[in-house]
Amino acid sequence: MAELIPALSICIGRMQAGERRFARRLASHLEDDYICWFDQPVGHRSRYTDFVVLHPGRGLLFLEVKDWKLDTIHKINNESAELLTSTGLKTVANPLTQARQCAYGLVNALEKDPQLVHAAGRHRGKLIMPYGFGVALTNITRSQFSSTDLGEVLPQTQTICKDEMLESVEVEDFQKRLWDMFNYRFSTVLTQPQVDRVRWHMFPEIRIRPNQQLELGHDEDTGDSFELPDLMKVMDLHQERVARGLGDGHRVIHGVAGSGKTMILGYRCLHLAKLLHKPILVLCYNVALAAHLRLLVREHQIEHRVNVYHFHDWCATILRTYNFPVPRRAGDDFEQSIERVIDKVGKGQIPSGQYGAILIDEGHDFKPHWLQLVVRMVDPDTKSLLLLYDDAQSIYENRAGLGFTLKDVGIEAQGRTTILKLNYRNTEEIIQFAYEFAKTYRESVKKPGKQVPDVTPASAGRHGPNPVLKQFRSFSEEARYIAGVYRKMHDERGVPWSSMCVVYCHRWMGKEIADEFQRTMIPTSWLRDTSAKKKLDVKEETVKLVTMHSSKGLEFETVAAAGVGYMGFEEEREASDAKLLYVAMTRAMDNLLVTSCKETPMVERLKQSLTLTGAKKIA
Repeated sequence: MAELIPALSICIGRMQAGERRFARRLASHLEDDYICWFDQPVGHRSRYTDFVVLHPGRGLLFLEVKDWKLDTIHKINNESAELLTSTGLKTVANPLTQARQCAYGLVNALEKDPQLVHAAGRHRGKLIMPYGFGVALTNITRSQFSSTDLGEVLPQTQTICKDEMLESVEVEDFQKRLWDMFNYRFSTVLTQPQVDRVRWHMFPEIRIRPNQQLELGHDEDTGDSFELPDLMKVMDLHQERVARGLGDGHRVIHGVAGSGKTMILGYRCLHLAKLLHKPILVLCYNVALAAHLRLLVREHQIEHRVNVYHFHDWCATILRTYNFPVPRRAGDDFEQSIERVIDKVGKGQIPSGQYGAILIDEGHDFKPHWLQLVVRMVDPDTKSLLLLYDDAQSIYENRAGLGFTLKDVGIEAQGRTTILKLNYRNTEEIIQFAYEFAKTYRESVKKPGKQVPDVTPASAGRHGPNPVLKQFRSFSEEARYIAGVYRKMHDERGVPWSSMCVVYCHRWMGKEIADEFQRTMIPTSWLRDTSAKKKLDVKEETVKLVTMHSSKGLEFETVAAAGVGYMGFEEEREASDAKLLYVAMTRAMDNLLVTSCKETPMVERLKQSLTLTGAKKIA
């Protein structure tokens, strides 16, 4: 059974009657290896057709669906049709021409991708898969169609009629009608990477890396040469279904580390920026993450529509906007700012409902009264609120879950919560090691009462080197070793500095590492204070030095977690320090190095986790 993207239950309200019937038939009469999209802009120039169907062995099919009846078609030619309506004659585009233009626009882009064309032979330079286009006439039977001259404009092989899409129609007959719309067929079956490349070209908004924009192949109109990335990373189909399926109202995504929550948030921003007139607000707790999200927003050129803040900075900005004093000292005065905003909103001195939509990343770090305030700031007409969280990464409170129900803070998300279990960021070796380490500590702080159920991360199947735990006699030795490893990776393997990061737990560690990196002439960005965190640019060709707290939401190919021997000394902090280390270790996409100069229970637990997951410890 094919699945529609977005799900039929989500888009049924904006479908015409004929589109609903045809969508149901696609779902019931195509197997589950078909991918079907409804009403999505295709390609760089955002051409539209009602349905796009992709099958690895069959190819691409573009379809327009029309509820026309014979007596409403006044005139039709290759470019347009005149329809009789209750308000008089109406001129519309010829549906076959519309589907054809959408197909040709995408095919032109696909044929510029060397990995999607024949490399040799008589088809050299041509697309490796077939494509076709056609029209579904949901209110005209085949006999009615054949009794007219419609076939001169809409060829019979490129139309499917009302009686050919009934539920009673045989699956083989329905599919034959679709594939007769192709002018040719190949025996080629697309691999999964090739399917992802096709999706990369079809839908720029699902690309994972924001720098993989069509500037790289932006020559649809100019014809200039261009270079495409060898590896095109896109949301997988489950992530795409979730992203496109987020409807109106309050929505919650409970996802494990590396499951793509922030990527889905970015897609949602792009979508809402096209729809809403009021500004969109993105909030998180982490200063460095807020800087990273602002960079993503700028790269998508929607910064004039989307405001990104870490929560305390937003509170201060709101107070200044409405001419209320802002506490100038750190610590408890942050909470005073929040209380002041809550008070002024309650009195109507700061208006509620200011934002067309609010999206909260890393929501597990938000306190209940913060969320209650945020809910009040959403436009009541849209009620567009998205909360993303992972209770396993809640590092600011010693708790197992959120510690409160979402209903208690005014988030009405019953039946509108999505759980993401697959971890895409980390290799299987890293996520298994990190979760095995954190699991025991997490279980130790579970509390009775209504909690959000645990979500155990599952690997997406990517593999890499085993994590390494290395012990030293002093922290200075840790810093020297990390600097030596990173220098060797860069000089001998060509690993970019920007793909490396060092996370640590105390500020003095950051200074010692920064000094060592400076001595060995490794370009470094040390996020030592709020000002540096706000200027974070993960693409800058430097190694990032960041505290474990500030690493939340970030990711790098190679991460060294330094100074873990200084964590977990106090029994009451051992569990929270373990969760902090879990967050730090899961920043590593491919390579993880953990260093220590002390023998502690946490270090012993790290050794046990390496053994349990089959990794080798380097002593």
